[in-house]
Amino acid sequence: MKMSTKGRYAVMAMIDIAACSKGDPISLAEIAERQDISQEYLEQLFGKLRKARLVESARGPGGGYRLARPAAEIPISDIILAADEELHLTRCGGDAVEGCVKGERCNAHDLWSSLGRQMMNFLSSITLEDVVEKRNLALAATIKQTKDRHVRPEARSVA
Repeated sequence: MKMSTKGRYAVMAMIDIAACSKGDPISLAEIAERQDISQEYLEQLFGKLRKARLVESARGPGGGYRLARPAAEIPISDIILAADEELHLTRCGGDAVEGCVKGERCNAHDLWSSLGRQMMNFLSSITLEDVVEKRNLALAATIKQTKDRHVRPEARSVA
């Protein structure tokens, strides 16, 4: 599968905004720090995300980016496509034969092409809100496990 860092980083940054913003703009510097992504790279990505109307910018002190619409209305596939990413599983583009084996479809072309469509269908069915909710549930479970490990055995109640 071919998906460069553009698509992955765009999704990570959008999850960061959805999870951390509470509706307020978030600076690219904050996202860069939390996600360990270069701010310059984020600037390029956010130009594309803004053009696709997935985020909106706020200038001035306290400025940054916020979601342009609710996270429940943003499919992950839209983020990947906005970053100019397509999932390529074949050596050629889409259903074309150019670039495959000696100008013909390779033996597995239809298999890989179908898998790519299935992946995009899957990513279209998952919203930014779905990912954030799952992330929050995982964080809550981790915090609970950590607290449970740090409670002294004699302090634990036996029911």
